[in-house]
Amino acid sequence: MEPVRWGLLSTARINDAILRGAALTDTTEIVAVASRDRARAEAYAREHSLEHAYDGYDAMLADDAVEAVYISLPNSLHVEWSIRALEAGKHVLCEKPFGRRPDEVERAFAVADAAGLVLMEAFMYRHHPQTLKLVELVRSGAIGELRQLRGVFSWMLKDPTDVRLDPALDGGALMDLGCYCIHMQRDLAGEPEVVFGQQRSGPTGIDLGFTALLRFAGDVLGEFHCGFDLPEASRLEAIGSEGIAVLPDPISAADPHVEVNGDRVEAEYADRYCLQAENFSRAVRGEATPLLGRDDAVAQARTIAALYASAEDGRARVP
Repeated sequence: MEPVRWGLLSTARINDAILRGAALTDTTEIVAVASRDRARAEAYAREHSLEHAYDGYDAMLADDAVEAVYISLPNSLHVEWSIRALEAGKHVLCEKPFGRRPDEVERAFAVADAAGLVLMEAFMYRHHPQTLKLVELVRSGAIGELRQLRGVFSWMLKDPTDVRLDPALDGGALMDLGCYCIHMQRDLAGEPEVVFGQQRSGPTGIDLGFTALLRFAGDVLGEFHCGFDLPEASRLEAIGSEGIAVLPDPISAADPHVEVNGDRVEAEYADRYCLQAENFSRAVRGEATPLLGRDDAVAQARTIAALYASAEDGRARVP
């Protein structure tokens, strides 16, 4: 297929992983970058051998040389610029979390559907064979009947100027880290029926730490904690009536495997950003279905919103 021509809407650090992944597939060609600072855009384009550099995001959206955009702006700008890109006729891969307000997420997908464009939330881990292997094992009964889920994702965020600590930009540990824990548990157990959350607030008012309890259909219980003020940790456990399946590294998958009752089950090594780029670009060309679509993104936002509401008033919430 003809490669899809992508533009990077911002010069965020996460772009490095996107560029590395795209370089591994012939479905994707990253040709452009846009920044609010012309000099920064031009320097970035030179560094990464990109054809086009734009002074401002609107300039890139107006150029027919770009078919699709990857949005890596701060969280609070994800929906706004996704909609603006869609209205300009661009397909959109938006970095997670897409948003914390379900009605806004619904509106963005309505724009995409009306225009016949692809809009996908960028949970790169979901494309990795390790994740697929865990889902296959749990659903095939390798641990018996699923009963409990446990997760953690944390690391120390020491830069007080980091945008993830800014409430105006929808910062917070639940948005940046806990969104993975939610997504992984939803992937295994479906949509939560009720949730309860508690947060530990930092000086700016955002959640530096967050702990959540979730109840799924069939009396499956989930729990996770995440934090910017905790030692580095990442783990997912699926506990069943006959055993336990563990992903000791569920997000980066540097050593891809699943531990089932202490035994190692191998998973294929792959670059998760490459697989994400391939799925998105093939969907743009009509050769694949986006792995993550409207229903998943809206349900994710509903769970995030319910957990924040619960943490605010101390009551369990229905997403």
